[in-house]
Amino acid sequence: MTYLPPPAEELRFLDAELRRLDAHRAQLLARRAWLVSVLQSAAPGPATPPFGGPAPANAPRPEASAPRVQNVLLVLGGVLLTIAAMTFTLVSWGHLGIAGRAAVLGTVTAAALVAPVPLLRRGLRSTAESVAGLGLALTVLDAYALHEAALADTDGTAYAAVAATVLAGAWAAYGTALGALRLPRPAALATAQLPLLLTALAADAGPHGISAALLLTATADAAAALLMTSPALRPVRVVAAIGAYGTGGWGLLGALWLSWTAPDPGAAARAAALLLPASAVALTAAWRIAGTARTAEPGRTGVTSTTDATDAPAASGTPSPALPSLSPQPLTTTLPTATALLGALVLLAALGGVLRVTLPGGWAVPAQLLGALALLTAPRIPRMPEQVRRGVAWASAAVQGLALLWALPLVAVALFGPFGWADRPWSGGPADARDAVTVHAPWLSHSGPALAVLGLLAGALALLVRNATWRRRALAGAAVLAWAAALSLPAALELPYVVGLLLLGLLTVAALALPVLPPTGTVLALVTSVDLAFLALADRTATLTALSALTVLYAAASTRSRLAPVTAPAALAYATALACATGAAAGWQAPHTALLVLVVPAVAVAVAPRLATTARVACEVTVAVAALVAVGLAVVDAPLLALVLSSLGVLAGATATRPDRRAAGYAAAALFALAAWVRLAAWEVTAPEAYTLPVTVPALLVGAWRRRRDPLTGSWPAYGPGLAVTLLPSLAALWRDEGWPRPLLLGSAALLITLLGARHRLRAPLVLGGAVLVLTALHELAPYLVQFADALPRWVPPALAGLLLLALGATYERRLRDVRRVRDVLGRMS
Repeated sequence: MTYLPPPAEELRFLDAELRRLDAHRAQLLARRAWLVSVLQSAAPGPATPPFGGPAPANAPRPEASAPRVQNVLLVLGGVLLTIAAMTFTLVSWGHLGIAGRAAVLGTVTAAALVAPVPLLRRGLRSTAESVAGLGLALTVLDAYALHEAALADTDGTAYAAVAATVLAGAWAAYGTALGALRLPRPAALATAQLPLLLTALAADAGPHGISAALLLTATADAAAALLMTSPALRPVRVVAAIGAYGTGGWGLLGALWLSWTAPDPGAAARAAALLLPASAVALTAAWRIAGTARTAEPGRTGVTSTTDATDAPAASGTPSPALPSLSPQPLTTTLPTATALLGALVLLAALGGVLRVTLPGGWAVPAQLLGALALLTAPRIPRMPEQVRRGVAWASAAVQGLALLWALPLVAVALFGPFGWADRPWSGGPADARDAVTVHAPWLSHSGPALAVLGLLAGALALLVRNATWRRRALAGAAVLAWAAALSLPAALELPYVVGLLLLGLLTVAALALPVLPPTGTVLALVTSVDLAFLALADRTATLTALSALTVLYAAASTRSRLAPVTAPAALAYATALACATGAAAGWQAPHTALLVLVVPAVAVAVAPRLATTARVACEVTVAVAALVAVGLAVVDAPLLALVLSSLGVLAGATATRPDRRAAGYAAAALFALAAWVRLAAWEVTAPEAYTLPVTVPALLVGAWRRRRDPLTGSWPAYGPGLAVTLLPSLAALWRDEGWPRPLLLGSAALLITLLGARHRLRAPLVLGGAVLVLTALHELAPYLVQFADALPRWVPPALAGLLLLALGATYERRLRDVRRVRDVLGRMS
């Protein structure tokens, strides 16, 4: 059968119909919303639905739900009753006898504790929770009253410890008997935070005893939070978790302070005895939390619901007082990792406290670093959860980072210390490598341990990181750390000065040959060579030898294309420094040394075409800097400065012969002009034509060459700059010159230029030459015009002006036509 219409056509039809229906439905919904808004705005007010029927749509909604209002009322009632009981106990207690006191408090407490039983039977759990809370508060008042009435002579802290223990046990039993109540058992656990601490305070146990009491309490809290897995005990788990972290945090702070301030190994061992069990508890808790979270993940078998029957009243509209809940989401994300991180850090802190008072001279840091590296083997324990493994690794990384920061000052002294020789070159070689780097900085006492830290970190990165993604980066980091250790080694061992220089040279060669991440090795080699160059400034022979060796080394390394962008400019820079040092060692004056520096740009111009593009650009920048150095050295001697500038002009002209460096021709022309001007200034020549003609002639020749190659080139860009360079300065000098040669020569030249412009119909020579010619003539006629003006009567100038205006008015049209004709003629010129 053949479909009529075809399926594709029918599909397009259905899509069009569906879009039309959607558009129509949107219009109807918009109209309906507008009608509802009109009706709501026109209604006089909300009407009360008869017989409890549904409220109209526009009736205002209550801001608080009925269950919430109920809870607020119950809580307020319980608080007010508790305040009344406290007032009675504290104020009105003394007005009653012993029997009256016992009768009142006992009756009220018993009634408050028994009342929740019938309330629970009637389903009023929220009210029962409020009354039970009042009963618990009354038991605290009972304990206070008992102490004030019968046990006033006993120690208050010890009595508080016993009372807290009794109250915690009684509340726990009461909550267990009335399992439907959620408040007594969390309250009992919260009160259980006090007995051990109060007992330690009463026994005057000291800082160690108080920290031990806090940590034991936190341990019990952690056990309660981990072992109480029933959903009905969720509030108890919340309080236990809060107590474990809160009480344990205070205990850890105290134990850490004791470990940090321990004066001898015995005190450090006692502090470690507090920290090690706390670390074990934290790691165990992290393992258990991670395992519980993994079991509770969706999709695993054996997962049960976390809701129970005790939540039913809240869902049916009779909510209980708001209690916190232990959400499983943190367990699956950061809580196990954070807990494992805390436990591992506490373990390392305990180790560090003992090592600090046991090992002398800063060797505790490398020893503690070894402990942190040993922690990296812990993740290989079978069945260790990933979150715990990550936390332990982060703890090890944190200690490694702190150890590296502790060792960095040694590297800073070894790296930046040689720069102190810049202000005292060739003042005499130091006694050893340590004196060479401590010109302006003191030496550190813990150099040996710092070197050990650098070595351990380098070995750890090289041996322990096996991930393919991070392997090369780890090797690069290990190379940097090993380089830092090698750089600091001569000064740390107080090796002889020459031996230190040799080791730095070998380190430079080794860094250039480093096969791991070439940019890292090249940068390390460059930094080491700079350090070597400054360190060699202490002695003349060392300076010349080091700079020569570095120039040869980097020139040889430039044959490798991947290193050339860095090594080739470095070779030129060291060659420039070598030239300056050679001139200074030979006793030459600075201008004569500048001639030796020119050898570096000459060699660079010769070898630059053989280099890659990136290396070529870097070399050209270095050559520019070397040229500036040569100019700066020769600036005090004008003849030699002119020679230096002309030599640089030759080199720039040679560079401009390359097709990709034609722009260097402008630099060559500028250098030649500067050289000529400096030479003329040295000859004390003051005539401006001597300075301008050497620029004008080449500029005119270049302009003629441009017009020959491109006939469309105008006369202004071709000849305008060259003519203006000579004519305008000469014209300015003409008005200050009273002699006749300059006006005669300038007028003749301007006349010749004007005639040539008219002959070849060129606008620039015609305009510039004519303007200069007219101004020159005015300059020559000015004295006579002044004399003639003085001889004329005063009425002649106004009369001449009037006649001129009449003549201009009479011949305006003809003159305007002539002006247009002249403009057209000039416009047709190039």
